[in-house]
Amino acid sequence: MKFYQAFFLLLLIAFFGSCEPEEISETPPNIVLFLVDDMGWQDTSVPFYKERTSFNEIYETPNMERLALEGMKFTQAYATPVCSPSRVSLMTGMNAARHRVTNWTLQKDSIKPMEANHKTLSFPTWNVNGLSPVSGISNSVHASPLPQILNDAGYFTIHAGKAHLGAIGTPGADPKNLGFEVNIAGHAAGAPESYFGIENFGNGKEGKKIWAVPGLEKYHGKDIFLTEAITQEAIMAMDSAVVTQRPFFLYMSHYAVHTPITEDPRFYQKYLEKGLDSVEAKYASMVEGMDKSLGDIMNYLEEKNIANNTIILFMSDNGGLSAHTRKGGELHTHNRPLNSGKGSVYEGGIREPMLVKWPEITAPNSMSDARIIIEDFYPTILEMAQIDSVETVQKIDGKSFVSVLVGELKDYGRSLFWHYPNEWGPSGPGIGASSAIRNGTMKLVYYHADSKLELFDLSLDIGETTNLVEEQPEKTKELAKILSDYLREVEAQMPLKKDTGLVVPYPDEVLDTIKKDTVLKGHEIPEN
Repeated sequence: MKFYQAFFLLLLIAFFGSCEPEEISETPPNIVLFLVDDMGWQDTSVPFYKERTSFNEIYETPNMERLALEGMKFTQAYATPVCSPSRVSLMTGMNAARHRVTNWTLQKDSIKPMEANHKTLSFPTWNVNGLSPVSGISNSVHASPLPQILNDAGYFTIHAGKAHLGAIGTPGADPKNLGFEVNIAGHAAGAPESYFGIENFGNGKEGKKIWAVPGLEKYHGKDIFLTEAITQEAIMAMDSAVVTQRPFFLYMSHYAVHTPITEDPRFYQKYLEKGLDSVEAKYASMVEGMDKSLGDIMNYLEEKNIANNTIILFMSDNGGLSAHTRKGGELHTHNRPLNSGKGSVYEGGIREPMLVKWPEITAPNSMSDARIIIEDFYPTILEMAQIDSVETVQKIDGKSFVSVLVGELKDYGRSLFWHYPNEWGPSGPGIGASSAIRNGTMKLVYYHADSKLELFDLSLDIGETTNLVEEQPEKTKELAKILSDYLREVEAQMPLKKDTGLVVPYPDEVLDTIKKDTVLKGHEIPEN
């Protein structure tokens, strides 16, 4: 080292060494939570499997690739089988079994027609009104919303895109009631009537008011796709925070790639030229349009010289749609090697693409196989924002994964739980009222309608093709007990069987019933 360099370094040490701690305190980071709707584990050119697949070759997501190179990729990140339960878990830190918003919300105080008309099950009155920031709202979960806590701590909070957190006419339907200072296009509905500005995003269509995207009147009649319009508005909202020098929390919650599957004109033709059928080409164009949004936001952060103090978290709310509407391929195969898709408790319905960039914290181009679930985002984001000792109305189920991001922990060694005492509508593998547990590499699925149990070793059988219940009765009993104890602890709702009028038993109760008379491939179900 040259003399003048050494001398300058000593001056810096002397200066900063004399400063008081409060004079050099770190600025809270900006946080961008980029949530995609219905995006499957394979709907990207970023491979989340141990090897690239044919799906990774179809989709072009260069900005997801860029984010993966700059941050950490999670290969075993989970949400719930459908949208509202995941979104409420995200905003409350609660598991769906506890918050009871177990299906998608829309109409106030009303279960779904497919639930009311189910042939064999009578479904519980779950929290159909969704999340509520205030007490006293029937059929809702009262909780301290994540954006409210961030806003109280000084964050400029921005909601952009799909909300779908509360039923029509309830406080939770409006993101501003949940702690967001800015709400761009968010309301009770979970899908847009139209993705096209030239169609006013569905506004003005007779009988479609519920689904019309609100608040984007400046784009009505213009040739712009919904994904792009929301992105432009989100960037302008971030500008407001930058000007006032406040840290911001951007919840970039796209309607894409939810139905109606609609061509994004910017990218559609290229996928037709790749040989995809028209529906799959439309879908792929929506995926790339979403990725363009991610790139636009990353570019904005760099242009404003705030990228180094901005955390980006990327996630999907449930598995990729594969039960209906998708025409380019056999149903329930669009997420292979994972089984099934949205609505299913199989991996295709709950395993998600997840990326996190935390400058100078996460190792670039790193990967983690830690098992993360959607409610973990709540305590993680609070820790990232340097907010501690928060008193919340609700009990938090999620665990912060900051220790994974900093490289101190590989996994928590805990069980993950799913509970869906509901009916989604379409039929298919793993779709229907069910509960499940992931413990280590093992996963147990319990179906409410027929009390069937399935056991899989995901380390050997990621496609969940071989039911090991008969081969491993001891493990079946162990996981059934852990799952049942958890459901009892959180007072999880269970359906009734219409033919008997009795509540669907917990999985360990099923085993207790059959063990007296049943021998499974020579192995008696073990006693306690």
